[in-house]
Amino acid sequence: MPLNRQRAQKYLQKFDFESLFIEELGWDTVDRVTLPFEVDGEPFEVVSITQKRGFTVFKCITPEIPTRPIRVKLDRQLTDYSKSHLLVFGDEGKTQQIWMWVRQELGKPLAPGFEQYQVGQSAERLLQKLEALAIAFAEEEKLTLVEVAGRVKKAFDVEKVTKKFFTRFEKEHGKFLQFIQGIQSEFDCIWYASLMLNRLMFVYFIQKKNFLDGDINYLRNRLKRCQAELGTDRFHSFYRQFLLKLFHEGLGKPDRNPELDKLLGKIPYLNGGLFEVHQLEEKYDSTLQIPDAAFEQVFNFLDEYDWHLDDRPLRNQNEINPDVLGYIFEKYINQKQMGAYYTKEDITEYISKNTILPFLFDQAEKGCQVAFKPEGAVWALLRENPDHYIYPAVRQGVDIELPTEIAAGIEDVSQRGSWNKPAADGFALPTETWREYVARRKRCWSLRQKLAAGEVTQINDLITHNLDIRQFAQDVITSCESSDLLKALYQAIEQVSVLDPTCGSGAFLFAALNILEPLYTACLERMQGFVDEDDLRLSQEPEAKPRYEYFRKVLAEMAKHPNLRYFVLKSIMLNNLYGVDIMEEATEICKLRLFLKLVAQMEPQPKKQNFGLEPLPDIDFNIRPGNTLVGFASLNEVCEAMARDTQTGQGRLIFDDGVLNRIVQGAVAADMEFKRFKSLQVQHSIAGADVAESKRLLKAALAQLREELDRYLAEEYELGLSKKSGAFQKWKESHQPFHWFVEFYSIINRGGFDVIIGNPPYVEYSKVKKIYSIRNYKTESCGNLYAYSLERAAAILCHGGKLGFIIPVASVCTDGYTSLQRMLREKGGIAISNFNDRPSKLFDGLEHIRLTIILWKKQNETREICTTKYNKWQAIERNSLFECLTYSACPDQFIIDGSIPKVHSPIEQGIFSKLVRQRKTIEYFLRQNGSYEINYTRKLSGFVQILNFIPKIYDSAGESRYPSELKVVKFDTKTTRDVYLALLNSNLFYWFLTIYSDCRNLNKRELMMIPLDFEDISESIVLNLSTCCNQLMKDFCDNSKMLEMRYEKLGKMTIQCIYPKFSKPIIDEIDRILAQHYGFTEEELDFIINYDIKYRMGRDSGGDD
Repeated sequence: MPLNRQRAQKYLQKFDFESLFIEELGWDTVDRVTLPFEVDGEPFEVVSITQKRGFTVFKCITPEIPTRPIRVKLDRQLTDYSKSHLLVFGDEGKTQQIWMWVRQELGKPLAPGFEQYQVGQSAERLLQKLEALAIAFAEEEKLTLVEVAGRVKKAFDVEKVTKKFFTRFEKEHGKFLQFIQGIQSEFDCIWYASLMLNRLMFVYFIQKKNFLDGDINYLRNRLKRCQAELGTDRFHSFYRQFLLKLFHEGLGKPDRNPELDKLLGKIPYLNGGLFEVHQLEEKYDSTLQIPDAAFEQVFNFLDEYDWHLDDRPLRNQNEINPDVLGYIFEKYINQKQMGAYYTKEDITEYISKNTILPFLFDQAEKGCQVAFKPEGAVWALLRENPDHYIYPAVRQGVDIELPTEIAAGIEDVSQRGSWNKPAADGFALPTETWREYVARRKRCWSLRQKLAAGEVTQINDLITHNLDIRQFAQDVITSCESSDLLKALYQAIEQVSVLDPTCGSGAFLFAALNILEPLYTACLERMQGFVDEDDLRLSQEPEAKPRYEYFRKVLAEMAKHPNLRYFVLKSIMLNNLYGVDIMEEATEICKLRLFLKLVAQMEPQPKKQNFGLEPLPDIDFNIRPGNTLVGFASLNEVCEAMARDTQTGQGRLIFDDGVLNRIVQGAVAADMEFKRFKSLQVQHSIAGADVAESKRLLKAALAQLREELDRYLAEEYELGLSKKSGAFQKWKESHQPFHWFVEFYSIINRGGFDVIIGNPPYVEYSKVKKIYSIRNYKTESCGNLYAYSLERAAAILCHGGKLGFIIPVASVCTDGYTSLQRMLREKGGIAISNFNDRPSKLFDGLEHIRLTIILWKKQNETREICTTKYNKWQAIERNSLFECLTYSACPDQFIIDGSIPKVHSPIEQGIFSKLVRQRKTIEYFLRQNGSYEINYTRKLSGFVQILNFIPKIYDSAGESRYPSELKVVKFDTKTTRDVYLALLNSNLFYWFLTIYSDCRNLNKRELMMIPLDFEDISESIVLNLSTCCNQLMKDFCDNSKMLEMRYEKLGKMTIQCIYPKFSKPIIDEIDRILAQHYGFTEEELDFIINYDIKYRMGRDSGGDD
């Protein structure tokens, strides 16, 4: 509905919010309510002004608009009254408004958002947001609260990703590539094109913020100046005479001579390694050239966009911010790497928070055990306000009284005839049925009871109960009354090491940064609170001694830095984040994205030295290129390699007896320099020359160690390889060894990284084996790089450390990955969540991408395994997907070699406990030469295709063909065959198959292991199952259709297609008969018959009988 901007602006200027919403936006009147609140002893009145489907807009008019902290506290109180709302603050003089909402973003704790409007200035920005809230008459009938809240979120918290820019970026990258001269290697040429574009886009961001000689078109104008001064016939003048000097000597060095200042103008020293002389520039120094025409073309492209560094919503498709550029880089890198996929923020956030935060709390507990006792202050937050830590999606509609016909089924299973129908608005999440709603409602109420009763007193319980662990961590800090607890938490945050061993362009490291930053800041703010309280005490007691010496020291150090948020982010990047990737270009882009995050915090202050900026951190030694899978992970591995006999039986081919001491001493020295290098960068007023010298020394030390270890490792691959100069160099280039205990000595030496997260490549080993090979992996038989990445991560993770990976679901439910499953089970506790790729998927644009998220804590013994169901969802449900995950403990007796079942409820445990009472499975009754067959196809969908007949297939000539994919098992009697045929078509078997298999194929393993002892079944049940089986096969035939299909190799085929869903009533009857044999309760039978019914039968599947 188009907004009349002129009228809307008048209403805004008059503070007539009622008319604005009701007359212009199509919202509804509301019973006017005045709510009295008190914040910090000051009274406020909040008045309701309009609503739409229960989403309410309030106003608070005061003599002066309250400060931000008061606004936040007031809104928290209002949230207890109205969960879904906007709050408009205004002053009585009608000069200013602040519109406030609560950001409920995936991946972040609840945070306030503000939009400011000054009367007399343009209201366009606010009007653009309000226009998105306009409701047309035609929309009224189907409008829900969820949709209204979604509109508000979209309007006030827009995050657009500009795919158009990515398409253009790829095109311009290809064009720029053609201009580069003097690089013979195609790989190097592509790499250098990317490097130059990265640098140029970075400069575009900072020039638009007036950092470059006060000129927002700095690069374009400098190009024109170069051409004017040097002549347009000097086609390479800009690259050589200006651009390289800008990068290497201007932005990359602190000291400049007058001649350089004249050429570059007033620009800041940024450091960061981005603008140092690159290895490709060293390699091709004398030959590398790029003509001016290349830059004219690039600038034409970049000038089409508006480059800004703040986090405001994008207002049009020509705006580019660091988030958009991050998406571009992810897409670009993932296209170049085999098996790498763009990992959405909800995935990276879910994995990061559920690994980093539990580790921090485990560490803090060691420093302040009293706070973590069951009755301690930490867990009191959960007892006092359970709903604050239960996700909004879980709480949606659970306090509304159930409709009579739905409530009747709570205690009486026979009254659930409407439970598979869509739940009503107000109750439901998108696409939710009443059955799903009731289960969610029951879980929410159970969580409330557990929390209120104080039953959750371990940080890992917040993972398995799927509570809002980020909000909890934030609140523990902000409400902290113990200085010991605060100190313990701060030190844990300050020291935690987070690694992504296949980091790509940095999606997981960004997620980790976003987890740590608000906690870091909250700790500093709470420290200040303690110090302020103590200062007040000192003013009243002049003879008293100051307390909180540690806090005062930390805050004094922080005060030396002009931009606190910048320094916090910089400190996290230097001290907490680490990444490795086999693609060097990916690591460069990862660093660039982190730099952009930092630059976004800067504001130019031309009158101050270096524009008032601290240099960017140099994180070249945090984010490193190399092959995660090849190289020595620990000193022990070096010792084992030295002791291991080679092909000739000789052990120490290269090194003398003092080799270990020399390696260790070199690693210690390099690590000390690494610590010094990082320390220099967070000190105030340290000369850039000192940092550069430290970096030079560190590079030299590491290069020497790498060379020595590379030679010894090469001997592990081939005897004498290290002595063949050309072959050794070729081996290094293909294998790119990365020696973890040298590159990150102090971290590995103290036990390993604290947290390891990521999305490793899903690539079959056979596809890379010709390029590089691995050695001494227990999981080598798995045959996929992601399994090796997980094993390597486990090796370099500290005891008690947390690991979080997203990998294919086959990892936890197929025989080929048994060695990986055993490794995880034997050395810690696991939480496993499982995700289908139909109807929607976690990764877009890929087929057959069923996935598992593994959260693992490394310990010396087997611990509890918790799993979720096999989650399915529509795209519209994505926002609530992770909030609604439900875990259940998976008992050991359910686990088999090759599969950890996807169970998520006590009902499933009850069903399984009755299945395992059977003494025999179908396998016992199979006969190789039996006369009675069951035919089945391995392809899976919502139903299996298991038959006692062979489906008809005719080729284009009308000749009968045998199905190529059909598998057969045989029995010696018809009755035995019919009983098992009934079982294999049951809902029970579909459930069994889903929890144990990869859900892509019906494998013989699952078919053979379904428990049912034919010799123990009563005659009446055998008879009933046989009867139902015959009815089912007839019904399959009656409902089948002969369809023409065309195949590339076979041409036209006419195939008998079976539609088991039309025979669901007979299948349900089979389950009722089986329930008598197994002894299932009515509740268990109801679960089985209705298992996954929404996706097997369609959303409105009607009654369940």
